[in-house]
Amino acid sequence: MDGVIPLFKEKGMTSADCVYHLRKILHERRIGHTGTLDPEVDGVLPICVGQATKLVNRLLTGGKIYQGEVTLGYATTTEDATGDEIARQFIATPPSDHDVDQALQAMTGDINQVPPMFSAVKINGKRLYEYARAGETIERPSRQIHVDFFTRTSPITYDPNTGEVRFRFEVGCSKGTYVRTLATDLGVKLGYPSVMSDLRRLKSGGIELAQTVTLAEVEAAMASDQLVTVLRPIEQVLANLPQQLLNETQWQRVKNGGALQLERQEPEVALVFNDKIKAIYQYRVTSLGNYVAETMLLGNE
Repeated sequence: MDGVIPLFKEKGMTSADCVYHLRKILHERRIGHTGTLDPEVDGVLPICVGQATKLVNRLLTGGKIYQGEVTLGYATTTEDATGDEIARQFIATPPSDHDVDQALQAMTGDINQVPPMFSAVKINGKRLYEYARAGETIERPSRQIHVDFFTRTSPITYDPNTGEVRFRFEVGCSKGTYVRTLATDLGVKLGYPSVMSDLRRLKSGGIELAQTVTLAEVEAAMASDQLVTVLRPIEQVLANLPQQLLNETQWQRVKNGGALQLERQEPEVALVFNDKIKAIYQYRVTSLGNYVAETMLLGNE
């Protein structure tokens, strides 16, 4: 049982909850997710199973796409709609389309972001949310993220009774980006307190929303012995890598983690034996060969 489940994480569940339920459904301990989604965020959550757990970091490095909603006019402790309100400003005149779009465009490319207090980032051995729950606010170092695009996808709506402004957006961003913080930083640029009032992940690890399955669908597939319909094999997950078919002699070397001499120079290559990817090797010239082990997947059957 080796591969990736393109899971649709539902609202109200943590990413760890999904792993817990899948371990019970699949009777498999080697399960890991590829990037935490907050409980109130739904969408794509690739789940690695068996040998594919060795690919978690590889899948994490890929970009992600989200769609969501920003509300201008109030702010919360958590930077989304679930937190306690800490600021409110009645907006008498909503910002123009031009002002919003210009602010969104200014937040693309390489930018620095300070992680929110309610996050899992560790400082001095403690998660930031542990400090936040204790009522503490501490200095957090900023870190560089990359935003490919940040665009408005709906008309701007205004509620004259509450003075709140809402609009929907889509964003493509790098690993480690807090979309909640993008929403609050956008409010700062526009001059208003703001929150991320809705969010869904559309793409992660090369998997799109339309390709996902629910926990119920995984359970049904397992019960009917049709897990193949919901589990992407490692060969599909690594389809972007060039492949090298191994002969018996080469396979014996790979089983022992030995270097190989190959007539190629790609940065990485997937080594295949009996139609299964058994390892990922990287190009590095040594006295024993020009490709050395990077990730071993010997148990992939």
